[in-house]
Amino acid sequence: MDKALGDVLGLAAGVAVSPLPIVAIILVLATPRGRLNGPLFAIGWIVGLSALGAVMLAIGGPAGASTHQQPATWVGGLKLALGVLLVLLGARQWRRRPVDASQAQLPTWMAAIDRFTPIKIFGLGLALAAANLKNAPLTLAAGASISSAGLPVGQQIASLAVFVIIGSLGLLAPLGVVLFMGEPAKNVLGGWKDWAVRHNTAVMAVLFFVLGLKLFGDGLGILVS
Repeated sequence: MDKALGDVLGLAAGVAVSPLPIVAIILVLATPRGRLNGPLFAIGWIVGLSALGAVMLAIGGPAGASTHQQPATWVGGLKLALGVLLVLLGARQWRRRPVDASQAQLPTWMAAIDRFTPIKIFGLGLALAAANLKNAPLTLAAGASISSAGLPVGQQIASLAVFVIIGSLGLLAPLGVVLFMGEPAKNVLGGWKDWAVRHNTAVMAVLFFVLGLKLFGDGLGILVS
């Protein structure tokens, strides 16, 4: 189990550093129903990561992700492919970064967050976790790593839970600030939001590159071993 956790901790940290979802929950918390919608958004996020990881675990067992306590060849191929995808996405993000970070803009849908119903807020959290171009490949890779470790089902579930918890820390931080600080939290979260908006593209590009190269190396190592 230690090896599985070692493989997924870096991936979980990459999921936790998600500027746009962090901006989204800060905007949600700033709405009149923020104390209701904020936890709903976080629950949607946790459900999204958990469901996608569970799907990978369900596929990995019957597909023989572990062969004699070693990752199967297809696991190496999957990680290599996901690594290439992330590197390509990183290159695209880097080309699209604004020359002046102060000119960075939020997606248009964020302007309507204050009008979202609780169900839409939950769905938004779920989508930003499971359908995110960075988080989805990282979660699939984490699920593949856990499946290929040859662990009992209980330890697989526990490893996935650790991945989800760590991957949610970036999102849970603003929620914790609001719940414990109350009104003064607005200034703190405002500063976080401004920084995340300005540097989102550059941060994402670097994460895509670093994590993509990690997955590429992991996959290549499995294929040549």
